[in-house]
Amino acid sequence: MNAHIASKLLGLSAAIGLAAAAHTGALAQGAAPAANPLGLPEAPTMLAKPDPNVRKATAVVNGYVITGTDLDQRVALIVSANQTELSAEEMQRVRAQVLRNLIDETLQIQAAEAEEIVIEDAEVNQTFARVAAQNNQRPEDMEAFLGQIGSSSASLKRQIRGELAWQRLLRQKVSFFVNVSAEEVNELMERLEASKGTDEYWLWEIFLSATSENEAAVEANAAKIMEQLRQGGSFQAYARQFSEASTAAVGGDLDWIYLAQLGDPQLETVVGQMEAGQLVGPIKIPGGYWIVYLRDKRQVLMADPRDAMLSLKQIQIGFDPAASNEENQAKLQAFLEGVQSMRGCGSANDIASTLGANVVDNDQIRARALPEALQNTILQLQVGEATPPFGSLEEGVRVLMLCGRDDPESSEGPNFDELMAQIEDERINKAAQRYLRDLRNDAYIEYN
Repeated sequence: MNAHIASKLLGLSAAIGLAAAAHTGALAQGAAPAANPLGLPEAPTMLAKPDPNVRKATAVVNGYVITGTDLDQRVALIVSANQTELSAEEMQRVRAQVLRNLIDETLQIQAAEAEEIVIEDAEVNQTFARVAAQNNQRPEDMEAFLGQIGSSSASLKRQIRGELAWQRLLRQKVSFFVNVSAEEVNELMERLEASKGTDEYWLWEIFLSATSENEAAVEANAAKIMEQLRQGGSFQAYARQFSEASTAAVGGDLDWIYLAQLGDPQLETVVGQMEAGQLVGPIKIPGGYWIVYLRDKRQVLMADPRDAMLSLKQIQIGFDPAASNEENQAKLQAFLEGVQSMRGCGSANDIASTLGANVVDNDQIRARALPEALQNTILQLQVGEATPPFGSLEEGVRVLMLCGRDDPESSEGPNFDELMAQIEDERINKAAQRYLRDLRNDAYIEYN
């Protein structure tokens, strides 16, 4: 699998985390109907009037105190990643969710400690330094930034410690018992070969679990998350703090997958109709609601044209802001005619010099490194051809001329070991969800 920022830093594997608990088994005589499995009254009489405006700010989890400062600093990470100001109602919802996340994080660390798993400070600091480097900052600069936004390095390091501890615990308690047969892997390899040339998808996900009792509230929560994402909120930040899928640790990143790996015909249909950059949801699925973002797509076992290595000439001309509009328009027209008269890259430099244009050579640049609006245009050119002019009189006008192109070789796809690791990851992640659910059920939690 591709290693994105979080997986590079924490060694976390991105795999499908859509496991859901299904109610099975026949109802015994006299048991509650399926629509009301707990046999609750339709109109319960409340002995105390609930106040929806009251939210518990802190908690004590098996003796460990989560303070208001812990909550504030973790919320600040979400707020800073959001490009729009959160309303009071949205902020209240974020704080409630972050508190739940802090409780889960504490349970994970405590479970690891119970198994004598120790995450050394040096390892946490090293990971923190890599996080800073990924953001083009030194550790001390990262600490200063976190302080400016109302968070702290201690808060981020606590989150890092929790993720490291949880992954190590899963390797010790879960991974050891996961078995994948050679027949399963060979079957998947045959399916991949049969699907050669079809699309595969790079997905990011957010999964919110729901029961019949809280389904309406979870759906409303998912709809609010969608609204924030459409307004520019960071998908990865929301996934890390709100998603209940195992991919939350890597910002919801499912990596490149094939539709069959989703394991749900409904989701296969939805994703198969999506275009790169599209956000869809919330989608009701067994066990909850799913929000999905299609980062990119390509064809299975086929070379991606955007991986072609290009040799380009960038020919650009600037304009004098003090000159009259007529003079600049005449200069632009001369430039356009001069570009049309170029006969391949061999004549580009000479003609450009007569026009007063600058030429910049880019000998090794991948097509995917170009702006998306230019990628398809460039890939349709033959050597010696140029793009239509683009720009303006204010910022200058330029063209890109294709001088060479080395197409990528066809992809061989994942090998036997890589596919086995993917299947193992999926099973480990599903088991991890069950493990965390058990920890919640056994926990002693007081709210202050």
